[in-house]
Amino acid sequence: MEAFGKSQSVRRTEDLRFLTGHGRYVDDIAPTDALHAVFLRSPVAHAEIGGLDVEGARAAPGVHLVLTAADLEAAGVKLGMKSSRVENRDGSKGAGPLRPVLAKGRVRFVGEPIAMIVADTLTQAKDAAELIEPDFDTLDAHMELAPGGPALHPEEAPDNLAYDWELGDVEAVETAFGAAAHRVSLRVVHNRIIANSMEPRGAFAEWDGRRLHLSVNGQGVWTQKSQLAAALGMAEDDVRVTNPDVGGGFGMKGMAYPEYVPIAQAARMLGRPVRWMSERTEAMLSDNAGRDLVATAELAFDADYRITAYRVHVLSNLGAYNSQFAQAIQSRLFSKVLTGLYDIPLAWLNAQGVYTNTVQVDAYRGAGRPEAIYTLERLMDHAARELGIDPWELRRRNFITPGAFPYRTASGELYDVGEFARVMDRVRIEADVDGFAARRAASEAQGKLRGLGLCTYIESILGDPSEDAAVEFNSDGTVALYVGTQSNGQGHETVYAQFLADRTGIPFDAIRVVQGDSDLIAKGGGTGGSRSVTVQSVATDAAVSRMITAFTPFLADELGVDAQALRFDEGAFRAEGSNRTPTLLEAAELARARGREDLLRHEAEVTLPGRSYPNGAHVAEVEIDAETGELRLDRYTVTDDFGNILHPMLAEGQVHGGVAQGFGQAVTENAVHDETGQLLSASFMDYAMPRADDLPMFGFSTEPVPSTANPLGMKGCGEAGTVGALAAIANAVHDALEPVGAGPLDMPYTPNRLWAAIEHARQRTA
Repeated sequence: MEAFGKSQSVRRTEDLRFLTGHGRYVDDIAPTDALHAVFLRSPVAHAEIGGLDVEGARAAPGVHLVLTAADLEAAGVKLGMKSSRVENRDGSKGAGPLRPVLAKGRVRFVGEPIAMIVADTLTQAKDAAELIEPDFDTLDAHMELAPGGPALHPEEAPDNLAYDWELGDVEAVETAFGAAAHRVSLRVVHNRIIANSMEPRGAFAEWDGRRLHLSVNGQGVWTQKSQLAAALGMAEDDVRVTNPDVGGGFGMKGMAYPEYVPIAQAARMLGRPVRWMSERTEAMLSDNAGRDLVATAELAFDADYRITAYRVHVLSNLGAYNSQFAQAIQSRLFSKVLTGLYDIPLAWLNAQGVYTNTVQVDAYRGAGRPEAIYTLERLMDHAARELGIDPWELRRRNFITPGAFPYRTASGELYDVGEFARVMDRVRIEADVDGFAARRAASEAQGKLRGLGLCTYIESILGDPSEDAAVEFNSDGTVALYVGTQSNGQGHETVYAQFLADRTGIPFDAIRVVQGDSDLIAKGGGTGGSRSVTVQSVATDAAVSRMITAFTPFLADELGVDAQALRFDEGAFRAEGSNRTPTLLEAAELARARGREDLLRHEAEVTLPGRSYPNGAHVAEVEIDAETGELRLDRYTVTDDFGNILHPMLAEGQVHGGVAQGFGQAVTENAVHDETGQLLSASFMDYAMPRADDLPMFGFSTEPVPSTANPLGMKGCGEAGTVGALAAIANAVHDALEPVGAGPLDMPYTPNRLWAAIEHARQRTA
């Protein structure tokens, strides 16, 4: 593939329309005659529904339809939503309680949809919703992250335990711990996060009498298509799902949600388009949350401080029901990078999930990998302090060495390549670690605490390893590239067109990337797990190879040369004995003139032979005002190994966004409930998002080691920033607090939490 490796940061083609207000989001493109849907949501966290009188709402001005769970069931709609379930330690399946699209018999979290009202205007729908007064028999809420308490699903999970999963040889690990020269343990809390995508969730549905069309701002169309067809009892061919421009997803928009089924059913019943757009507080109450777990981790070391065993117990909050991927995230996905970059021969993970009266928890940027790396890297820093060894040296001593690859981890992953010490050495230089002592002294002279934190991380590319691509030549001289992934702001339209242009010589400006339409490409894996650019580019490369193979005999006949002599090189077909060098666009024009329609579209499906494993090192420097607890992130440096990179600027931008979200969780963000299940942080007055002035300029460099797990040598970059940021910032905080004897502390490191810890340490030593 001669053209690969240009790695040019061409200007993003999407930005012109986004920055000038011409993005076409789901609420922009809804039909002008669409009716408006509003959802009546539960104001209480746990209650039996004694009665639900909706007749007043049905008679309200402008109302066309009110749907409840009973109405949906009467129409033959399946209420239950699909979810993954892991295997318990005893071989049984994790709990699988019904999660209805509209509450049936009981509500289990504040914000759960109970009924949907469809009216001519949004105001009329809201007014009608206020006429519905459910008769609630309130139950005690289970808010503790622990089994037991009031049962949410008495038949499926009487003790609120959703699953009890394990990986590894517990007896061998216990033996290693018994023989260890040193043992270190740490308990860490991963605070709950609300994704807060810039564009809240929304959708509209249309029915033409035979086919259903759902337009939704998601991260792919095929999951929605199959689940919607199953719920409505329709053939999948009769359901079309589209994704327009999407204003952020971060994993939260990667799965089906309850609202889309009644919206679609309403359009089918009324024969009119129906639209819905979530408001911000509604989104905070109903979007799947992220993280929310407690991990207790232990490391065993020999006398030379080499790790001999690792064991972890994870207790995670699933919320009130299983969301689509939830059970797998803090179990299987956590385990993908359980042992990080370290040569750990034995490991054991026990992961348990608990139901509570809160909104569901599912994928949020990194989905299990940030949680696993944060747990391990916090423990490594803690171990270095306990054992009296430099944290950089402790890591270096335990890295998997380059000669050990391919390396099978204790959790079963096959790492293909890695030069972890090289990456760490580079970030040490880039972060000017040798100058830290002088910067700390300057901070101390001003009465402030300064700390430096390191995180060395690895993550696993997840999601479907298969993907489709199709290249179609249009009569106007342009080319359509159909892809199975879905951009939510990553720049896919640019990088995919750039890759196709580099591979074929087709002008970049002539390529239009088509995504998010289940009618236009047979299937696709959507976007998630940092898979998109890697797997989609491999699929595009395969489609190009098929295209060149298909054109070769046709052009050989046209040029009067032997097909074996014809080659494709630098954007054109060439052969000795002919002075003609047709480009692919010229070849397509000729094929069209000859009636060879079969040469105008080329498709390929690929399956990656293995996962790739992006890795890197993050260094954070923080300064804390000991009198107020205010934290300032003063310096932040990243060195990553993403293998071969197609568009360096986009890769760096992904890291910037991931670090910003990691900072948010580490320092400002926290979803807080009271004991009754009310969300106390349901607006931006109470939920603190990171802001631009919270962050310094980031230093970014790469030390690429091309992956052998795909033909392009690529590794994903979409979630890496978040995976590395949490522990780097947390370790910097603890380094700053060490001189005053404060810690360990859990995220978020708010001024109040830091000030209280510093004051407590001062009083303890006074």
